[in-house]
Amino acid sequence: MMIGHLSILTKKKKERGNKLGNLIAGLWPGHDCAYCILDENGKPIIHAELERYNREKCAHGNPFELMTQRSSALIENIKYFGLPFPSKKMETYQASISKMKDIVTKNNGKIFYYPHHYCHAANAFYSSNLKEAIVLTMDGGGSENEAGGETCCTVWSGYDNSLTHLNTFTPREINIGGVWSRVTRYVFGLQNGWPRGGQEGTVMAMAALGNPKKYYDDFIKMLTVDKLAAGFKPPNQPPGPRIEGKDPKHPYLDKWYQIAEVSDQEKYDLAAGLQLATENLIRYIIDIAIKSSGKKKVNLCLSGGVTLNSVAMGKIKQWFPESIENIYIPPVPYDAGLAIGAAQIIFHQALSSPRIKWNTEFPSYLGELWTETINDEINKTNHNNEFNVTDATDHDVINLLKRQKIIAIFNEKSESGRRALGNRSILADPRSPNMKDIINEKVKHRQWFRPFAPSILSDHVNDWFEQPIDSPYMQFVIPFKKSVQEKVPAVVHFDGTARLQTVTKEHNPWYYNLLTMWNKQTGVPILLNTSFNDREPICESPIHAINCFRNTNIDCLYFPEVNKLLTKVEK
Repeated sequence: MMIGHLSILTKKKKERGNKLGNLIAGLWPGHDCAYCILDENGKPIIHAELERYNREKCAHGNPFELMTQRSSALIENIKYFGLPFPSKKMETYQASISKMKDIVTKNNGKIFYYPHHYCHAANAFYSSNLKEAIVLTMDGGGSENEAGGETCCTVWSGYDNSLTHLNTFTPREINIGGVWSRVTRYVFGLQNGWPRGGQEGTVMAMAALGNPKKYYDDFIKMLTVDKLAAGFKPPNQPPGPRIEGKDPKHPYLDKWYQIAEVSDQEKYDLAAGLQLATENLIRYIIDIAIKSSGKKKVNLCLSGGVTLNSVAMGKIKQWFPESIENIYIPPVPYDAGLAIGAAQIIFHQALSSPRIKWNTEFPSYLGELWTETINDEINKTNHNNEFNVTDATDHDVINLLKRQKIIAIFNEKSESGRRALGNRSILADPRSPNMKDIINEKVKHRQWFRPFAPSILSDHVNDWFEQPIDSPYMQFVIPFKKSVQEKVPAVVHFDGTARLQTVTKEHNPWYYNLLTMWNKQTGVPILLNTSFNDREPICESPIHAINCFRNTNIDCLYFPEVNKLLTKVEK
């Protein structure tokens, strides 16, 4: 069996001779382990995260071994490897580094090592179509040199193909990601990493239900002058969410944990205070960054895990209406994107290659292509005839959605990043007042208050939302217009907002056409869109999709590439 992207490249190799060109690979071994391969023109061939294969969120691992397994046909043609400084992880894959050295020696290449936040900044700036921008990176900390010195926030100036460092804040000055990571676990009792993933998004969702003023002073103190919340991690912490009686207490945060245990409303108030304090600090940092540019109006690029706080990101243009022209956040702003950024630094700075003009947006569908295996996997897993397998079209899917069916989509290459953009999505009718509760309870098995995203045809954003904005990777939470909120109750959060995905024909032709068909039949250019998973990483392969379909109350699984629809046989 030949995986899709390897099949395509092997064909190119035959056409051009034995040399595929000077490929560039970026590798990241820390949490959110990933690799990325760029072609000789600096365009991504594949970006793969370990979690998509081992089915454990936020996994650490060996990205070279993953690349050997998934992209074996490309490895011998890699001329340059780029690695962010992973000071505590390097010793775990020295044998792989030795193999990399052999490859680059043969190809007259080199291995480059770059600071963590430099890679974040590169991923943000070089993935944009902006010639000039201020670049801000924010996360829970990353190594800036071989000795392991850490920072959590940096500011850069990007112009054409160059990035210039402007400012670095020490973790004692700013560590938003560290505070959120500890508070998520030790105050709210939620998972904040491997193996079930960070649940900071749950805290962000709770904030809409709380009083932001009640605990604001406590959290602004944690985020600014008192770093005990950010830096301390009790020893022998077991993986998973906090377990009362087994988990070590956090000596600083236990006071707020006791408050959170009093009632759900106290949890919501705590979450709201943390969210507002975070927004105000981000606003302060952006103001410093703008002033450091010396310009009245700037473009702004952002990266790092903190930028997954889409509520804060959606308010930036409101905060700085006269100072910020454009905002860009890449599809993989968290640590898995470091592999992309490291490779991009090599292409643009080490090799002095010119900027790439992306076709509307940086490509976000960078997983493998499984088309040739879908029918075989369906037949193999359906040997007990537990599914009805029928031929189907997009029109059939539209009709099923109108009948309030929940449809899982497995189409072409998977999305890079945490947010499903139509190729590994669960879709439903946003007009249904019950749909949010049904999917939270019976499909995603998560808290009742968690919202779902609306995918909307980009040409219709102004008719439905308060701000005209491009949000192809679900980067921004924006208020719905009050006049239309009752039309799509399944995708409106308690505060009247939504984390929207704007869909264009250029970015995803299939999904755009499906939304267009839906709009023609319903008068609503929006579908509810959530990631195709259930408390595990987004599905990568057909077998992942079939297993998730089997184990949840999803009504149908649709494979547009082969026009096959799976439904469950009633027992």
